[in-house]
Amino acid sequence: MTATTTAPLPAARPVALLRGYRFELVKLFAAWRIRLLILACWLAPAVFVAAVSQQSSLPVDTLFGRWMNASGWAGPLVMLGFAGSYALPLLTSVVAGDVFAAEDRLGTWRHLLVAVRSARRIFVAKALASLTVIVVLVAGMGISSAVGGLVAVGSRPLVGFDGHLLAAGDAAGQVVLAWVCVLAPTLALAGVGLLGSVLGGRSPLGLLLPAVVALAMGLAQLLPLPVAVRLALPSYAFVSWNGLFTEPRQLGPLLIGVGVGLAWAVLATALAYVLFLRRDFTNPAHDGTGRRAFTVGALPPVALFAVTAAVIAASGPALGSGIDQDKVQRSVATAFAHLYRLQTAQLNRPDVTEAQLRATAACTKGDGLVAAEGPGNDWRCVVSWHLPGVEATGSAVYQLDVTSDGRYVADGDGPKEVNGYFQVRTPDGDQPNPLWQFDANVELLTTTKG
Repeated sequence: MTATTTAPLPAARPVALLRGYRFELVKLFAAWRIRLLILACWLAPAVFVAAVSQQSSLPVDTLFGRWMNASGWAGPLVMLGFAGSYALPLLTSVVAGDVFAAEDRLGTWRHLLVAVRSARRIFVAKALASLTVIVVLVAGMGISSAVGGLVAVGSRPLVGFDGHLLAAGDAAGQVVLAWVCVLAPTLALAGVGLLGSVLGGRSPLGLLLPAVVALAMGLAQLLPLPVAVRLALPSYAFVSWNGLFTEPRQLGPLLIGVGVGLAWAVLATALAYVLFLRRDFTNPAHDGTGRRAFTVGALPPVALFAVTAAVIAASGPALGSGIDQDKVQRSVATAFAHLYRLQTAQLNRPDVTEAQLRATAACTKGDGLVAAEGPGNDWRCVVSWHLPGVEATGSAVYQLDVTSDGRYVADGDGPKEVNGYFQVRTPDGDQPNPLWQFDANVELLTTTKG
């Protein structure tokens, strides 16, 4: 009698991550809504920017909107402001917020696990595929809006956020860098979308969560919050990119915003990964995780926010609004001096430097009846300057509307020959007097020397 032995079958090896990534990409690009989003992101911004740049009435209430018919590089910045408030949260909701929930709705988890044989690789492949699609959409919006502006207006110098003039090449580099910086808060929202998609199962939680979180943080930015709290929000880089267009550049708040956004992206994605590996794939009726998982998913982001705010508050004076009289006066005087030089060049007058002008500003709030600090539309500034060879001191009055994030609009209030409304004939066409109205900002967290 002879005994026969059967050799054990070799253990099935998981599918390579690259193959899983390609498979998830194909699934995403095959969805009609993703194709529609890609088409919209790569075409609509160019059409919008080109059309608006040719209008006589510009979106002056939008950052860089008043310069859209003066420089082709203003268009992508206007689009960037719109994208940070509305488009990017919606894009992350549609892409990352549905990547896991779609499998629950279709009931395909068991088939996918049999094919890939690794829950870890499934998660990584889906996360990377979502990231790829989001980057393609963001790149499409940036490139398309830049093409629209350049075709409609051309590559001309751009007036910065403090009135100084950026050469076309410098403006192009800063525009690209600004779009790269907003990837950080976009990835944070994408991580929130992945977490919501894992937690929600078949429910639309993943689709709604990034948009709801972005809306809540956007509303918070409108409130007079302490600087530390404002900078601890992962959406702050959607606002702080404008510091790239000042001289010197206001990099401190921007770097903090980018760092906070990336930290939220890593944390939310890691939480989604842990919860995904813990779920029961054998239950076909799975419809989202329990309350404990929701608690686990919510507490770490709240803790990260609290720790970040505490660290920022401990590192410097960041418990107030960040808007005070000295900062407003320095900002207004700097912007006025830069724009005065621009007006001088447009009117073909002898050039004068900022050092020769020695511009200063005296600002009050509420006609001096309230403390000169904090946001409000009751700021009033009197700017004084000197011209070489002229003994008399020039002066001009501005009314300021300062928002809680430090941005303000200065509206000229006389004398009209200095900051009144009139058209200036330039080689590129008629332009409004640059000293009539201008946008600038107060650096909430002082990290640059004035």
